[in-house]
Amino acid sequence: MARPVGDADLAVLFAASGPDAAPAYERIKTLIRTQIGAGRWVAGDQLPSENQLVDALGISRMTVNRALRELAAAGVVVRMMGVGTFVAPAKVASPLFEVRNIADEIQQRGHRHRTEVIFLRSEPLDADNPLLDDWPSDSVFHSLLVHFDDEVPIQVEDRYVNPAAASGYLDQNFAEITPNRYLSEVAPLVRGEHVVEAVQGSQEDCRLLRIRRTEPCLQIRRRTWSASALVSVARLVHPGSRSRLEGAFGA
Repeated sequence: MARPVGDADLAVLFAASGPDAAPAYERIKTLIRTQIGAGRWVAGDQLPSENQLVDALGISRMTVNRALRELAAAGVVVRMMGVGTFVAPAKVASPLFEVRNIADEIQQRGHRHRTEVIFLRSEPLDADNPLLDDWPSDSVFHSLLVHFDDEVPIQVEDRYVNPAAASGYLDQNFAEITPNRYLSEVAPLVRGEHVVEAVQGSQEDCRLLRIRRTEPCLQIRRRTWSASALVSVARLVHPGSRSRLEGAFGA
């Protein structure tokens, strides 16, 4: 759980944050970056609220809001609607050319992974869904999950599964095992393809990720096959301020 950051010395810190000639919003940004850089505020710490900053610094709410918005856009802080502003974790690196289990990635960083299951159900095939072109059956198993890294939501996983390839999918407890791990066991991957693009998250994506609609997102559309059939189509949405993709090339 994030711990609140005290604001008793904010006025003193603000006075030392730069020349008076600098715009106030830039001095607020300098104050926050300096505290983070010095290790006084660490990843997950909750910053003073906008009201606290306004009262402590004698600055307008518009100026404080601008500073926090720009820090969020730069990935320095994370703003969760209705919750508060937090020091951002280092950007999470996901492999570009591998299909890996997100729980393993998070745990390898020494963090705690948690999954929230939004729904898990069987649906008739929606022929108008572009994700389901060339779908091999007239029904789909559909799951919507949110993955958390130390209680910060970092991925919405919207997944469609071929019932013939993974008949037990709806019986799984995905708070305990990820879809990736289950599918790897029952229908081992032999081929995959994915498309990576920058998008604006849907209203539901942004609600689940606790981000504003204006924040850019990174979306991966991934299709995987086993030896016999198409197994899964997934839409994976990451907040742009909390994620990056990386890969390596070699001869």
